[in-house]
Amino acid sequence: MTGTQGKPISSNPGGAFGDPEKGGLKGPGSGVSLIKAPRRVSPIVLGLILAAALVAVALVSLSSGHMPFTSREIFDILVAWVTGNDIDMPEARVVALVEVRLPRLMTALIAGAALGLAGSVYQGLLLNPLADPYTLGVSSGAAFGASLVLMASLFVPKEIFVFSPLYPALGAFVSSTLTLFLVIALASDTDKRLSPTSLILSGVILSAILSAGLSFIKYLAGDQVSSIVFWLLGSFQAQTWTNFLLVFGLFVPAFLICLASATDLNVMTLGFKSAETLGVNTRKVRLTLLAAASMVASASVAVAGIIGFVGLIVPHLVRLLTGPDHRSLLPLSTLGGALLLLSADTLVRAYLPGEIPVGVLTALLAGPAFLVIFRRKMKELIQA
Repeated sequence: MTGTQGKPISSNPGGAFGDPEKGGLKGPGSGVSLIKAPRRVSPIVLGLILAAALVAVALVSLSSGHMPFTSREIFDILVAWVTGNDIDMPEARVVALVEVRLPRLMTALIAGAALGLAGSVYQGLLLNPLADPYTLGVSSGAAFGASLVLMASLFVPKEIFVFSPLYPALGAFVSSTLTLFLVIALASDTDKRLSPTSLILSGVILSAILSAGLSFIKYLAGDQVSSIVFWLLGSFQAQTWTNFLLVFGLFVPAFLICLASATDLNVMTLGFKSAETLGVNTRKVRLTLLAAASMVASASVAVAGIIGFVGLIVPHLVRLLTGPDHRSLLPLSTLGGALLLLSADTLVRAYLPGEIPVGVLTALLAGPAFLVIFRRKMKELIQA
């Protein structure tokens, strides 16, 4: 999409968000700003840096821990595992790498990628820099559903209820999906139109209700509440290939859908009335992107629990570095989310004592960084 001077239309000049109901993003004058702010870093360069860093962190993650591995051992085990050949190495080391450490690494990677993708879609779609999977109540819905299943496993006799590790994931996914449908139903007006403000308000209201329900569940759990609380804090302990495939199977189609809609998302950030004038079916695009982003976010929460700030801080940082074009923002946020969450999980597993929940670490690290960015944005708005 180009402006009158042949330059790309900015989806978000300078990283600020405009009012979608009043024509979108305003420039210093009375018109809409059509000139894209200069990029600080090329998206290709940043993508290569993130990819190289991701490979390096993955190698560190596989090699470090209570049972260290050399790079040569990792290579030999992975080659033998892929080709099906035997390897002259103790079976315990092979199992530790292939069945314990590698599925945990891959699950952390794909969960971080899912949260980064969902956060960038929410922020662009709702024109709100504070949007993330919590904004629409998706994470709260997933936590509520998983907690219900966990509580049932504590009180229902084992002869009646044969508990499986997949049940909390299934409960989280079903509950978050129902929450999303309810948010959309509450936010729709009489003409079946959706506004970002209504979606956010509906999500906040439902999140408050679900949080109260979650507190009630923890009260009923009594002495067994620790198992629910630990899950809610977010962790990648005891991850399996099944968990990875669950998130991966939902992430791939969602990523392709979001990437295919990136140009429409750029246009929609100019304002929904302007987007409709330019031929974008805003309702269809909004519902499609909401469903795709919520699907991957709920899948991530289902297997790992509540992990905050990844979908909030990563799109912010990428937008500051490369600009607001969603054609590059979406894949770069995906890489950034994977890198951040894998780094955090490697740190808590291999280097910190006691393996604190990874959700606690991401909140401790990303929270102050977000406060700095938020303060900068407030100063920019005041000066404007």
